[in-house]
Amino acid sequence: MGVKYVTYSEGTIRRMLGGELPDSLQRFLYVSRRSQQTILGLAITLCFVFIAIFAPFIATHDPFATKPAERFQPPSRKHLMGTDKVGWDVFSRSIYATRIDFSIAIASVALAIAIGVPLGALAGYFSGRFDDILMRILDAFQAFPPLILAMAITAALGRSIWLVIGVIAIINFPGYIRIVRAEMKSKKESLFAEAARSVGNPHWRVVFRHLVPNCLDPVLAQAPLNAGWAILTTASLSFIGLGVPIPIPEWGSMISDGAEGLITGEWWLSFFPGLVCMLAILGLNLLAEGLCDVFDPKRLER
Repeated sequence: MGVKYVTYSEGTIRRMLGGELPDSLQRFLYVSRRSQQTILGLAITLCFVFIAIFAPFIATHDPFATKPAERFQPPSRKHLMGTDKVGWDVFSRSIYATRIDFSIAIASVALAIAIGVPLGALAGYFSGRFDDILMRILDAFQAFPPLILAMAITAALGRSIWLVIGVIAIINFPGYIRIVRAEMKSKKESLFAEAARSVGNPHWRVVFRHLVPNCLDPVLAQAPLNAGWAILTTASLSFIGLGVPIPIPEWGSMISDGAEGLITGEWWLSFFPGLVCMLAILGLNLLAEGLCDVFDPKRLER
C-alpha cells in the first residue's frame, strides 16, 4: 500500500475537483514541495506562455514599425529595452519573439512526438526485422551532428518558420522512437497486456489502447527539455541567417543584429534578447527536471 502525501492544499484541490487527485498530480504536488526549482521552472514557463498569448497587449510599440529618428536609443521609459539600428523597439520585438519561438518549440515537439511514438510503439511491440531496420536507420540518421544537419537542410531549402519546425521535428523524433520502444519492450509482456490479448483484442488495439498510454510518462518528461533545445536551435539558425526570416521578430536574429553594438556601445541590442532567451530555456529545463521526478517515483526516495 503506497504512502499518500496529504496536505491542506491538496485537500482543497481535491474538493474542487470533486474526487481523488490523479497519482501523477499528487506526485507533482509532493515533488513541488521538495524541489523549489520545479516551482521556479513552472512559474517561468507559464510566464512566457502568458506573454506569448497576450503579446499584443503587453508590447508597447508596433514591432514592425521603423522609426529612423529614434534609432539606437538606450533603455528609457519610452523604450524599456532601447531601440535598434532602424528604430525598432527591442522590448516589443522581444515580446513578439516569445510568441514565435514558443510556437516553433511547441509545434516541433508535438510533431516529433506524433511521429516518434507510433513508430517506437510498433518497433517495440513487434520487434523482429522491422525493429532492426528502423534502429539501423536511426543510427545512421543520428550520426550527423543535430545542428549541422539543421543548418544543411535549411540552407538547401530556404528560410521559413514551417521549415524550421519540420527540421527540429526531424532531429527530435528519433529520441522519442527509442524512448517508447524501450518502454514498450518492458511492458508488452506485462499482466495487463496478456489480459488484453487473452480476451481477443487485436494487436493494434493492444498497442495503441492499452500499452501506449502506459509508455508516455518519459515522453512527457522529455518534452520540455526538447522544447528548450528547439528554442536554442531556432535562435542558433536565425543567428547565422538560416532560421526565421527578417523582419519577423526572433531572439536569435535580434542577437545577431545587435552583435556589433557590443563593440560600439549599444549593449542593449543583444543583451536583452539573449537574457530573455536564456530565461525561457532555463525555465523549460527546470520544468523537465521536475517532471522527471514526477514520472519516476524512485527518484523521490533519493
